[in-house]
Amino acid sequence: MSVELFNNGSHICVAFRDLVSGEAVQANQFLIYDHQHAALIDPGGELTYSRLFMAISDYMNVKRLDYVIASHQDPDIVASVNKWLVGTDCKVVVPALWERFIPHFTRPGRLQDRVVPIPDEGINLELGNIRLMALPAHFLHAEGNFQFYDPVSRILFSGDLGANLPPGDLNAPVKKLSEIMPYMEGFHRRYMNSNKVCNLWANMVRQLDIDMIVPQHGRAFLGKKVVNEFINWIDGLECGVDLMTQNNYRLP
Repeated sequence: MSVELFNNGSHICVAFRDLVSGEAVQANQFLIYDHQHAALIDPGGELTYSRLFMAISDYMNVKRLDYVIASHQDPDIVASVNKWLVGTDCKVVVPALWERFIPHFTRPGRLQDRVVPIPDEGINLELGNIRLMALPAHFLHAEGNFQFYDPVSRILFSGDLGANLPPGDLNAPVKKLSEIMPYMEGFHRRYMNSNKVCNLWANMVRQLDIDMIVPQHGRAFLGKKVVNEFINWIDGLECGVDLMTQNNYRLP
């Protein structure tokens, strides 16, 4: 089932939240469509490909997909990339740091002339009439990691930052941080690198006009109040190496 996060007639943002079932962790996939051009963000692996392909076909000729974008290298992000390369004319957009790792998901030579590496400082991707911003989010949680900001919908696609897996309807947006904290805090304290990078990220995104933060797992954060609440929480979060002591490094 697809859910439209934004639609003004010529610009559409769609979330797919129910394509993974069974033992694998729930994961969201996202389509941004603008004036006959489209980008697919974090398409996932084998579990999602067939159903995602069919769902996207409700919006466009999938063969003409412009970009398949990977925020980082994890299998729940981009393990299906070989099938997208075969089934569409897309370019694959990946962090430059992980460019040499992505071929492990494909056959030899298939990526030739089809990769757009994202430099550490980020880039603007031309998509229809917009520029989709690839924002540095290094060490949140991957060493080379990016988030994507759509200036039309004012949605920040935040990857693993903001991930939450509560029971119930994942399409129901978060409007108050306290309701989601039990399903979010432990993950962030373990998977995010340090308060230093959390602080740097918060300083960066406060410069953007954000109406919604949409993570790769779980529910979206809707409205400036909860968006700002989340940014402030991340800004002050102790996590990762901040919490490590000698007790975490001892002989078994």
